[in-house]
Amino acid sequence: MALQARHAPPPELMSLVSEWAARIRAGDVRSLAKAATEIENSGPQSTALLRELVSTGALTVGITGPPGVGKSTLVDQLCRALRAEGKRVAILAVDPSSPITGGALLGDRVRMMAHYQDRGVFMRSMASRGTLGGLARTTRDVARLLDGAGFDAVLIETVGAGQSDVAIASLADSIIVVLSPGLGDDIQAVKAGILEIADVFAVNRADLGGAETLIDQLHQERPETPAVATVATTGSGITNLLSTLLSLKRRTRVAAPQGAQIDHLGIAVPSVDAALQFWTEQLGLPCLARETVQQERVNVAMLDCSGSRVELLEAADPESTIAKFIAKRGPGIHHIALRVADFNEALDRLKANGARLMSEPRQGAGGHTYVFVHPASTGGVLLELIEAHTKESGELNT
Repeated sequence: MALQARHAPPPELMSLVSEWAARIRAGDVRSLAKAATEIENSGPQSTALLRELVSTGALTVGITGPPGVGKSTLVDQLCRALRAEGKRVAILAVDPSSPITGGALLGDRVRMMAHYQDRGVFMRSMASRGTLGGLARTTRDVARLLDGAGFDAVLIETVGAGQSDVAIASLADSIIVVLSPGLGDDIQAVKAGILEIADVFAVNRADLGGAETLIDQLHQERPETPAVATVATTGSGITNLLSTLLSLKRRTRVAAPQGAQIDHLGIAVPSVDAALQFWTEQLGLPCLARETVQQERVNVAMLDCSGSRVELLEAADPESTIAKFIAKRGPGIHHIALRVADFNEALDRLKANGARLMSEPRQGAGGHTYVFVHPASTGGVLLELIEAHTKESGELNT
C-alpha cells in the first residue's frame, strides 16, 4: 500500500502544490531548495509537485569517473563556460556516505564556491546513503525537478565510480567519463563497464606526463568516442569539451534492469511502535513519515532503505485487510511494490498473459497510477505496480 496511493489529494493540497510549482518556475530559489528536500525525504507532496512541473528540455549531463580524477573541478569549469553563454545551470553532486554513520562530507560544493552568489546557478549536494551505481536514491527525481524549474543544463556529478557504477546511463542525456594520466593498467579494470557508457572522455590533468598515451589508448578501446584533453584547474580544454558535448546527439537512455525498480516492501505488523524499535533503533533505518490511511483503515510508517523503502502496516480496525491478513497468515511480508517505467506497456503485458488483477488501475495522490496483481499470478506474493516518473528529452538551445 503506497503511502501516496490510497486516496485522492484534497483540492486545498493541490492548490498549495500548484502555487509552490509556480514559485519554482518563477525562479524562487528558496522554494526550489525546499522542493528538493521534500523529494529527498519522499515527502507527501513530492509526487504532486513533480506532476506540476513539466519538462522544459534541460540537457542532463552526467560527469563520472574514478575517484580523484578532478570531476568536481571539471564540473565547476563547465558551469563557468555555460554561464558565459547565458545558460542557467543546476549542479547535483553526489557524495559517498559513511557506512558507519550514514553521513556524508558533501565536500564537492567547496570546489564551486565561486557560484554561490550567481542566481543563474543552483547547487545541491546529495548523500548516496548506500545506494549503489554512483547516484543517490532520489537523484532522478531531483533532476526532474530541476528540469521543470527551467534550467538549461543539469550537471550531475556521481560518486567516484568503478566498473559497475553506471546508473547515470539511465538518467543522463550525455555522459562525460573523466580520466587522468597515471591510471596505467587500471583502465583495464573499468573498460568493461564505465568506459562503455561514455559519450565523450575528458582526459583531465593533461599537463601531466602520459596524457597523450592515455588518449591513444582510449581511441583504441573506443574509437567512436571523442577524447578531449583538459586541465580543469586552469580551464584549459574546457571550451573544446563543451563544444564537443553540445555537438553530440542525445543518447537513448539505458533502461533499469527488467524495466522496474523496487519501490517498497510492505510488512504487516501487530504494532508499528514495537516494529520501529527494531527497524529504526536497532537497524538504523530513518522513518520518513507516519500516517493513518482512513480509507484502508491502516496505520503506516515508511522507512528509508537506500534505493527503496520499507512500509510497516498496522491494522487500525479489526475488520481491515491488514487485520485479516495477520489473523490468517501472521505478521510478515504483505506485498511488494515495483515502479515501472512504462506502466501501460507493463499492464498490457500482464493482461495478455492472463495475470489476475485485483482491480482496474487507479489514480493515487499526485496523479500517479497503481494497480495490484493477485498472489495467484505472482507465485504467492501480492504485487503492487506503480507508475514511475519519466522525463521527456529536449534540446539545449544554443
